[in-house]
Amino acid sequence: MIKEFKKFIMRGNMIDLAVGMIIGAAFNAIVTSLVNDIFMPLLAAIIGKPDFSDLFVVLSGEGTANTLAEAQELGLTTLNYGSFITAIINFLLMAIVVFLIVKGMNKLAEGGKKLSKKEEKKAEPTTKTCPFCQSEISIKATRCPHCTSELKK
Repeated sequence: MIKEFKKFIMRGNMIDLAVGMIIGAAFNAIVTSLVNDIFMPLLAAIIGKPDFSDLFVVLSGEGTANTLAEAQELGLTTLNYGSFITAIINFLLMAIVVFLIVKGMNKLAEGGKKLSKKEEKKAEPTTKTCPFCQSEISIKATRCPHCTSELKK
């Protein structure tokens, strides 16, 4: 059983997964910092305080509170919809940042060598269709290998 486990743990896929998780954790720190330290302050400057975590509704209990912390101190049961809104905003910002980073990395990986769609369409065809049997054949063929018909040049 130990040999089996050693074989399992040393597989290439397992090592790749471990490396991916380590890089993912480091990447998470970068993206989190970018969202919290760059985008959230910009959003705060544009629309005001983007932290909606103090928005709540008291469901049960006696007393009133102006902040969520006060409500929790009083032992009130609350519906914390502001925390949910903040989580959604954070998720959307994270998704946008990850999208932009991946898009930028793909551009770097391509190195500008990818052909445009127009250039891809200009490629010379290598096959043609036999007018008799409709089979796909080489563009250089003078006789169809499927139906043996003679083809015009």
